[in-house]
Amino acid sequence: MYGAAGAPAQSASVPVVHSLRRPPPQAAGVSFMNNQKQQKPTLSGQRFKTRKRDEKERFDPTQFQDCIIQGLTETGTDLEAVAKFLDASGAKLDYRRYAETLFDILVAGGMLAPGGTLADDMMRTDVCVFAAQEDLETMQAFAQVFNKLIRRYKYLEKGFEDEVKKLLLFLKGFSESERNKLAMLTGVLLANGTLNASILNSLYNENLVKEGVSAAFAVKLFKSWINEKDINAVAASLRKVSMDNRLMELFPANKQSVEHFTKYFTEAGLKELSEYVRNQQTIGARKELQKELQEQMSRGDPFKDIILYVKEEMKKNNIPEPVVIGIVWSSVMSTVEWNKKEELVAEQAIKHLKQYSPLLAAFTTQGQSELTLLLKIQEYCYDNIHFMKAFQKIVVLFYKAEVLSEEPILKWYKDAHVAKGKSVFLEQMKKFVEWLKNAEEESESETEEGD
Repeated sequence: MYGAAGAPAQSASVPVVHSLRRPPPQAAGVSFMNNQKQQKPTLSGQRFKTRKRDEKERFDPTQFQDCIIQGLTETGTDLEAVAKFLDASGAKLDYRRYAETLFDILVAGGMLAPGGTLADDMMRTDVCVFAAQEDLETMQAFAQVFNKLIRRYKYLEKGFEDEVKKLLLFLKGFSESERNKLAMLTGVLLANGTLNASILNSLYNENLVKEGVSAAFAVKLFKSWINEKDINAVAASLRKVSMDNRLMELFPANKQSVEHFTKYFTEAGLKELSEYVRNQQTIGARKELQKELQEQMSRGDPFKDIILYVKEEMKKNNIPEPVVIGIVWSSVMSTVEWNKKEELVAEQAIKHLKQYSPLLAAFTTQGQSELTLLLKIQEYCYDNIHFMKAFQKIVVLFYKAEVLSEEPILKWYKDAHVAKGKSVFLEQMKKFVEWLKNAEEESESETEEGD
């Protein structure tokens, strides 16, 4: 059969054979342009499944609270079991996110509203600090629970510190018994290092101080702290955070005196704390005295004005004369730039000290004050090597200027000196001491002849 065009028609059963010739190659430029025109794939209209770990969970402290309270209720009052439950639960529950809720429950039995009250519509538990017995042994056991929990989950440390600061600000919202328990617990936690003493800053809140809450809380806290450690350890912790000079701020401004603090805490059974604060106050007063003394000397104030000022400070701050002579000596020696040459410094020292002898003499009216000055001179000459040969000259100068007398010098020579440079200074003083002894014997014999 033939087609209409006269070409033979192909049978349906005969396969079609395509040409094996390749199409002519396109120019390089054309291919590049085609590639440039290709559309980039877009994400419009497509949906991707979010991985579970990337989903942001809704903040739900109530659900967290229910889990913790249920677990605590099941463990009961066995604090060993409570510690194990909290340890295990940290692997399932988000402690990092709900730290405040966790600590609210462990202290107060449920989530706290602003001011320190428990919300009425919330679950609560009796397995908490506030529902426990009010005694030190029980609070020590609770302290172990917190200690183990924070050791196990180190990231809770900051959250717990913030919680305690908050609880201290809420003190007025708690009952007296609850405050006492919290104070004892805080004292134990400060002693074992779980808490830093900087949390005590919350006690300086104006309202707490004004109503006497801070001072009463501090009594219980320091009692349990000192019971665990001694006053020296407590003082070291306070010094570390610059709290050692702030304890009087636990009282209103009109009661911030050493006398009031000492009376209040001594009557509460904390005599060692009272003595510590009194000593701190004295140290502060001494530093202030030395600073002012140096300024007066630098200005060249008359000695009579300086002496009057020092005696007023002695009376006001109850500073004994032997302490004052040490301060005066240090101040006198710090007002001059000393020569570095040993052969010249002795002459410079004698000239300088001769000028200040009347000032030093005003505060050596007691034998103990004279002995203190001798020891200060010995230590100074030993610590400043250029003065090693000047010791005897200074002592003789002060003897002639009536700053020092025979008896304290002889006592120092015999057995009251310190080890610093002992052999050198005793050798220097040997001839002068012999002269003093002879002069003393001649004076005694003259007296006997006169009789």
